[in-house]
Amino acid sequence: MGTSEMTTATTTLSPSASAEHGDISSALRFITCGSVDDGKSTLIGRLLVDSRSVLLDQLANVSKSGEADLALFTDGLSAEREQGITIDVAYRYFATPARKFIIGDAPGHEQYTRNMVTAASSAHAAVVLVDATKLKWQTEGVLDLLPQTRRHSLLVNLLRVPGIVFAVNKLDALESADKPETLGNAAKAFQKIKEALEQFAKDAGITITAIVPISALKGDNVVHASAGWCGYTGPSLLTILEQLPVTAPETEVPFAFPVQWVEKFSASSDTSQGRRVFWGRVATGSVQPGQQISILPSGQTATVAQVLNHARVPGNVLAGHGAGIILDREVDVSRGDWLLAAVDAPKHFEPTREISATVAWMDDEPLVAGRVYWALHGHRWIKAKIKRIVHSLDINTLEEHEATQILPNAIGHIELALQEAIAAVPYKTSRVLGSLILVDTASHKTSGALLLN
Repeated sequence: MGTSEMTTATTTLSPSASAEHGDISSALRFITCGSVDDGKSTLIGRLLVDSRSVLLDQLANVSKSGEADLALFTDGLSAEREQGITIDVAYRYFATPARKFIIGDAPGHEQYTRNMVTAASSAHAAVVLVDATKLKWQTEGVLDLLPQTRRHSLLVNLLRVPGIVFAVNKLDALESADKPETLGNAAKAFQKIKEALEQFAKDAGITITAIVPISALKGDNVVHASAGWCGYTGPSLLTILEQLPVTAPETEVPFAFPVQWVEKFSASSDTSQGRRVFWGRVATGSVQPGQQISILPSGQTATVAQVLNHARVPGNVLAGHGAGIILDREVDVSRGDWLLAAVDAPKHFEPTREISATVAWMDDEPLVAGRVYWALHGHRWIKAKIKRIVHSLDINTLEEHEATQILPNAIGHIELALQEAIAAVPYKTSRVLGSLILVDTASHKTSGALLLN
């Protein structure tokens, strides 16, 4: 979590460069995040309207006195509309001639950080909104970013979201044609905020894809580039998103498969010859007939007899895709078990009950040593006891301090003891195998997100 050798880059990837890092033809799943009232919902509304992805009747439904309230495209809950805030993650879909998009509008309130983490865990990119009107950009030296801007940036970086774009919003509010003395403030503020973001990213080890000045309300640099505005001559936010790669499947890691559902066919079925089919999504590697696998936690071994894709068509299946696996013999496998590559399992997936992890704590009560939680790994539930709180991260100074507890919405490092062994893999190697969630045994609330070290 400290400093890193990774450097920041504030120019977007070209299409050819993006292709080297992942697929740019697939739909891009991205989230908008940042502090409360930074304009996240309004930005999504602007993207939908200016890309012509809404119908006239939809536009009329969010209009008041002839003016469209763009935030209402995503704030669908009655409580959200009453309070003017985002509470839950809202997903919207739109497409341009170049690409399809899935947007997750994450809440900015500290109280709803758990919802933001949920959305970021499956995102290919994150647009972190920064409200220029809330920052003291006129002061000398490096300005202070808002705590929630820092927290969300650290979390999306922890969750290995590959594309991180900072969008500096509301710069248009810093200037007024009626006040000549304010002309030029937008450019000065953007440069100052850009320097602060670059310094923060350097200290935190965050690689920046781009820093873009925008006006979500008026549309500057959102869909169409505003050449030279705020001294920025780069592409618009949408153009940047069109060029970002999706997260590449984890095909370099040996085969791992969390069983989600067990289907029993009749003996007369041509598909399975009466054997059970184990359905789920391939987490890492690939699976094909003839492959030797081991089963966790039982330790039994078997051979893959047949592999079905999501359409029940036989064939090989790669990481990130759904599959149905039929084994050559009947073995005890149920929901929550893992099928692992038998040859490489001892080297890559050595089961362990003692784990060390970075935690994003999302419960209302602090995390303390000695507490017992349910831990979910893939589709498998295991009891987990907190052995030790190693340290807590100060999001303002990025320093790690010795601690006896992790406060709500804080980030820290802990050690756990599990009731049963799991195939522990570092999160930097696999987002699926290297992650767990902790659930309170009494309230059943999601309490924390764990990233294995």
